[in-house]
Amino acid sequence: MREIVLDTETTGFDPESGDRIVEIGAVELHNHMATGKTYHQYINPEREMPNDAFEVHGLGDEFLSDKPKFAQIGQAFLDFVGDAKLVIHNASFDMKFLNAELGWIGLPKLPWEQAIDTLAIARKKFPGSPASLDALCRRFGIDNASRTLHGALLDSEILAEVYLELIGGRQPDFGLSAGHGANAKGSDWRAMPRATPLAPRISDEERAAHREFIDKMGDKALWRRA
Repeated sequence: MREIVLDTETTGFDPESGDRIVEIGAVELHNHMATGKTYHQYINPEREMPNDAFEVHGLGDEFLSDKPKFAQIGQAFLDFVGDAKLVIHNASFDMKFLNAELGWIGLPKLPWEQAIDTLAIARKKFPGSPASLDALCRRFGIDNASRTLHGALLDSEILAEVYLELIGGRQPDFGLSAGHGANAKGSDWRAMPRATPLAPRISDEERAAHREFIDKMGDKALWRRA
């Protein structure tokens, strides 16, 4: 199962009012494990950066002036994403911007059902509790000390850790369904009995102490109910 944990930075809140994407960061997961493959791109928004947005992510006009426009990177972004599920915190925001940018250059839009919203998962799992990325990092003990400003790639890496905790831990199925080992067959994997049982490691003194312990418990001893 391939998933892409994704984050964007923008010039504001509404693409229909002229706001644009200025950064995309994404990390790839396979069977809920990071593969080390990432996507990261700064983008020239073809407009001035509002001060409020600059204070959030620190990406200014001069820095972005020589970066490619979205029309130059849109297809490469779609190629990286493919049909993988998109794990996004507050997915409606990022999907709104991505689909606006894709639509403006005539590329296929991302289906809304392709997105997994970690904000919605967190609010359902912890109703009434703060569900920002920083709050979830504190809840799960994830180090986000380097997050002084918002950055799409850093935030997607942190979100990947948060997402794995939200769905039950970093290895929710302990890898048993991944098909490891000669006898493993995905979800059909079963532990097999040893052909030759291991030799007992308990000493005669330990056996005697255990029998004495059982005798003191009388008929209530669990070992007498076999």
